[in-house]
Amino acid sequence: MNDDPTTSLPPFTWTPDPASGISQRFIDANGQTFELAECGDPVSPRLALCLHGFPELNYSWRAQMPLLAARGWRVWAPNMRGYGASSKPQGWINYRVDTLVEDVAALIDTSGAQEVMLIAHDWGAIIAWHFAIRRLRPLTRLVIMNVPHPMCAQREIRHWHQLKKSWYMFFFQIPGLPEWSLTRDGAAAIRRIFVNDALNKQNFTPDVQQVYADAALRPGAMTAMLNYYRALFRTPDGRDAGDGMVDVPTLMLWGDNDVALDVRCTHGTDQWVPALELHLLPGVSHWVQQDAPVEVNRLLADWLDRNGG
Repeated sequence: MNDDPTTSLPPFTWTPDPASGISQRFIDANGQTFELAECGDPVSPRLALCLHGFPELNYSWRAQMPLLAARGWRVWAPNMRGYGASSKPQGWINYRVDTLVEDVAALIDTSGAQEVMLIAHDWGAIIAWHFAIRRLRPLTRLVIMNVPHPMCAQREIRHWHQLKKSWYMFFFQIPGLPEWSLTRDGAAAIRRIFVNDALNKQNFTPDVQQVYADAALRPGAMTAMLNYYRALFRTPDGRDAGDGMVDVPTLMLWGDNDVALDVRCTHGTDQWVPALELHLLPGVSHWVQQDAPVEVNRLLADWLDRNGG
């Protein structure tokens, strides 16, 4: 089921709080095995599918999953391919955007849900934008956190204020060196990524940092995680945004102290997303749903109240 050959590793990358109602299992979709955290009524026809980013895990949704479950959603948060105990196919070609959106379609098909909301952050949000634009499966709602619409991203990367913030994506193209840099000293760099710029540093305790560090140190994980960026540079998938239009109600939450993405990336999003609601969270870091979980949950619940969820 899991292609990680190291049998001494725990089957799951983290242990949910028993009071959260979150459980874990493995499911197969699109020829891969996904480590899945889930919460809520397992037969609810309404699926909230939560997609994490780099270098995170489904663990990043632990504060939002119980909220969504309490509102009647069946909540699925997979570890994306390459992450945690999910499958880690070799070769950057297996991490192109076209393939990643197919993973999402296959997960939705496996769920059998009749109504689907995507909730996504960072790389998960890149995938979610493309999924919504391509209309691979019907969506009723879309929630995006700290990643620009593809058309806005293509516009802003041409400007120095964003290009200088994107330096790391170019660094990630170097073979081997990024893997060494990010995993040396027990993945110390992964720990720092989360806590350095956080507004609420108490939300990123050593125990929280350890979950991400341990996952990054799994055999093959760091190369798989970096392959998202390598495939993005080497294929046209991420630049092909079709007409760019998203025709479902969309909530966009953005921590404005994002060291990787300039807040100007949000400008003009409504040109492509007519039913857009945008909220900037002052002082909050890129890791918005973990850095400010109370405020994110409040905004999410309020938006769902006004959009039938």
